Amino acid sequence: MSNAQLNNAEQPNVITPAKIHWQMDDTGNKVPVSGEFGDVYFSNADGLAESRHVFLAHNQLPERLANLVEKQCFTIAELGFGTGLNLLATWQLWRQLRDIYPQLATARLHFITTEKYPIPLVDLTQILALWGQRAPELAEFIEPLLTAYPPLIAGCHRLNFFEDNLTVDIWLGDAAESLAKLANNAASFHAPYVDAWFLDGFAPSCNSTLWTDSIFAQMQRLSRPMTTAATYSCAGIVKRGLQNCGFQIKKVKGFGRKNEMLTAIMLDTINLDANNSKDITFYNNASTAAPATDNNSESVKLNDNLPAHTIIIGAGVSGLLMAWSLANRGIQITLLDKSAPLAGASGNPRALLAPKMTPIHHVDEHLHTIGYLYSSRLYRLLNAKAEQESGASILEPTGALDLLIKANIGTEQIADYPDDMATTLSCEQAQNASGLKTQDLSENLYLPQSGLVNPQALKDTILTHPLIHFQQLDVTSASETEESVCIEGNNQDKQIISISADNVVICAAFESHELDKRIFDCRKIRGQLSWFTPTVAQLTSLPKIPLKYSGYCALFTAQTDDETLNNVIVGAPYLLLGASFIRNDTDTDIREEEHQISRDKLVTAIPEMDSVIPTNLSLWQGRAGIRTQTPDYHPIVGQLDQSKRMWVMSAMGAKGYAIAPICAEGLTDMMLGSFAPLSMAMLARLSPNRTRLQTPLT
Repeated sequence: MSNAQLNNAEQPNVITPAKIHWQMDDTGNKVPVSGEFGDVYFSNADGLAESRHVFLAHNQLPERLANLVEKQCFTIAELGFGTGLNLLATWQLWRQLRDIYPQLATARLHFITTEKYPIPLVDLTQILALWGQRAPELAEFIEPLLTAYPPLIAGCHRLNFFEDNLTVDIWLGDAAESLAKLANNAASFHAPYVDAWFLDGFAPSCNSTLWTDSIFAQMQRLSRPMTTAATYSCAGIVKRGLQNCGFQIKKVKGFGRKNEMLTAIMLDTINLDANNSKDITFYNNASTAAPATDNNSESVKLNDNLPAHTIIIGAGVSGLLMAWSLANRGIQITLLDKSAPLAGASGNPRALLAPKMTPIHHVDEHLHTIGYLYSSRLYRLLNAKAEQESGASILEPTGALDLLIKANIGTEQIADYPDDMATTLSCEQAQNASGLKTQDLSENLYLPQSGLVNPQALKDTILTHPLIHFQQLDVTSASETEESVCIEGNNQDKQIISISADNVVICAAFESHELDKRIFDCRKIRGQLSWFTPTVAQLTSLPKIPLKYSGYCALFTAQTDDETLNNVIVGAPYLLLGASFIRNDTDTDIREEEHQISRDKLVTAIPEMDSVIPTNLSLWQGRAGIRTQTPDYHPIVGQLDQSKRMWVMSAMGAKGYAIAPICAEGLTDMMLGSFAPLSMAMLARLSPNRTRLQTPLT
């Protein structure tokens, strides 16, 4: 048993996986039972039918989802993810409706769910395999859910299913604490809110913690007039809790042998207009009829406020991922760069996707960890698309071995993590995995989900999105009005070009401050990567997987189109070493002395490499870029001060490929009025207007 499991009381962020017991129901079917609460996860009669009856039908989802307009987002919040059956039933309904109603092609479903005792993947696979047999119509949803299912660590895990316009946020941890982290005071066109609640915790008699005043207070905070809720429970604590936080409740026929269940709708008699009053009567007295079109007027009004066109300045990893996130919400993107995509620090031959770990009790608020897990899921999801289009992979899964030379965590703390995310290998296992022969590797961190990112393949895949248009432009100014933002710049022919849009996002790294003085003037750090072609003999002795020490090294084989960014030959092997770290130096020339720095770091950390790595550096290649760093090492993500249409996403430091994807998702949610996958506290730490950025660097 790990240190964290023994000290769960002192480390509340440590996730305890559910203990699954199996029992036979009245019909001879095996059903899973919670070891923590002694209750079944779903109805012995027919869990799927009960899910559809309680949560879909009595939140009027078939009718409400069918009446969404273009680009509108509908948000469901669930208490108790359990086996994921409610999600699967909702997902199936959503896809059916999208096949019928053309306007849903650009509408979006956001499913937010909480779970304190998540089911381990092995058990969940077994449970959902049974549902795949009982309900074959779910099989096509079960496989992608299991593929995306996150390691069981605290915090928000965003799963995107782009083809269905479905976003699933799984918040692992205490439900009240997770709901309290959702930010609904976005400075966008409108604040996010929950449209429908699935109250699916175990019965109050088994688990009272999901039916407390703190839960109902969060429901009230995150709802608005016309938000609905449904639950199988009619317990007094549930009825009183809903009524006290502003919901009007109604008992209706339960599923199967259950006589009753509850439906509810949020009231606010002060702010309701006539249409909304009619909606209350409708929702409480007709659970099957479709809402009248004019009752959707507020949704249409909110949708009309959504931006249609956004300009992104800077086509490095931040700009590319920002473009991808917005385009997948139906926003037209004009992506600008003074030279070309990936022309700056983001254009290295490969990027090592490996987090800087933290003790597990900090993990739910650790951007590197949450960002690493999301990036890993995203790049794996995009791999099939990239390989189909160019034959190149975006992420090459390799695993990585950290020698813990510069780390914030030791082997005892690593043991607190699930093995599928991070573990410590025995010295012999580490030597076998790495190919090192004499190095003492007893202190190590092995990251099985790490890999090498191919920036060129990622760029090519993102730029194939039909809503993303790249244009070369050296932006010189941006001016904001009440209705739009206009930028001006010079194209490659030195002509002055003006472009207007609803929003502008500045992703120009250290040059962001020059475009808008409200953006902090960050520290500039030159970093040079080095690579060389090993001989056949050298190749047999080089590390077989990426290694982290005071720098890092990784073998890679150049893929199609890599040569357009860097001096490599497609199909040839290379050892990549990095990186130098030179403050206040913005030159990007290649320097042999920095090749030497990278070599010295490697052979100092791993002396057996001294006889393998060539000492003649004249044939080495390199690329230098300028990293951008804030005083508190957090990136800058958010809305600029005294602005409605100007945003920034910058200062990723050396971790752009790990954290830019989740930052882009968070900023997109802020811009469009959705719930971000980052807590309120994290969004405050990323804010362009935070206190730490009020004092200039000296």
